[in-house]
Amino acid sequence: MNLKQIAKDTAKTLQSYLTYQALMTVLAQLGETNPPLAYWLQNFSAGKIQDGEAYIEELFLVKSDLALRIMTVREHIAAEVTDFLPEMVRTGIQQANMEQRRQHLERITQLNLSSPSPITEQQTVSDPDVDNLSG
Repeated sequence: MNLKQIAKDTAKTLQSYLTYQALMTVLAQLGETNPPLAYWLQNFSAGKIQDGEAYIEELFLVKSDLALRIMTVREHIAAEVTDFLPEMVRTGIQQANMEQRRQHLERITQLNLSSPSPITEQQTVSDPDVDNLSG
């Protein structure tokens, strides 16, 4: 397990997600101030936002002012969320894991209660000691 590579991949994914969030923010702003430009940006962005950096590069070639605006919003969002993000991720994963374990335990417990093991049934039916006592 290469933790450094995992951290790099996670950071890149987070960067792309923050680019997406910045795009959504800019689209909402443009929807109120310049609907035709918002429509254009939405069409331009369709299917391209998976890799945030490649998306920004491509947008720079077409409309650099929008690329700069999205980058500025992305940077602002990153500055606001990165302080408490590590603790939120740790806590979220711990809570999600606990919930998954609880659900799994409930499933296997219900399964065991609803279908008793064949050995237990067989012992109660053909226990010679019980047969001798009744006779």
